[in-house]
Amino acid sequence: MTDALPVLVGLAGLAAGPPIDLLARWYLRIGASCLRYALVAAGTAALYAILAVRLGPSPALPAYLYLGGVAVVLALIDAGTHRLPNTIVLTSYPVGALLLVPVAAGRGEWGPLVRALLGMVALSTVYLLLALVSRGSLGYGDVKLAGLLGLYLGFLGWPAVWLGTLAGFLLAGLAAGALLATGRASRGSAIAFGPYMLAGALLAVLVSA
Repeated sequence: MTDALPVLVGLAGLAAGPPIDLLARWYLRIGASCLRYALVAAGTAALYAILAVRLGPSPALPAYLYLGGVAVVLALIDAGTHRLPNTIVLTSYPVGALLLVPVAAGRGEWGPLVRALLGMVALSTVYLLLALVSRGSLGYGDVKLAGLLGLYLGFLGWPAVWLGTLAGFLLAGLAAGALLATGRASRGSAIAFGPYMLAGALLAVLVSA
């Protein structure tokens, strides 16, 4: 069963691709595209399979699969609109808690759950301060997303929180540099930060889990 887990979870990701694409297109206000549909489904399937390989048959796997699905849809929306909808981000807080609490209860270890709450508060605070001093470079959607990521990464440990945060900034910096170098953006261009926050967090999950 363990050997088949990545395949089964990958197939679940393939099935999750259509509703993820539909939800993203609803926010983006764009029509259907066979190529886009295929790419979203394939990408979600690959992400789910990788998470299954890394986490194995852990009771925490469903929580991080949910995070993976949310990451895909939010990255698509933010890249296209520079928005991180409250209906998705804020709803994911209680869903994440509901998925992580049984994991802590099953292990009889409440430390990770306390750390998750502290991680949520810590990253929310850090990003709020950055948003206040960045003059619009970071939005309050990023602040709300940071708290959600802090919840999930804090459950894994403080190294995951800091790694996910630093990786997000590093990936955003590399992407901005590439866009500037190729003339696809100027120094005054707005760049969606959410996709890089999410990519950094998922990288930290894969490294730290």
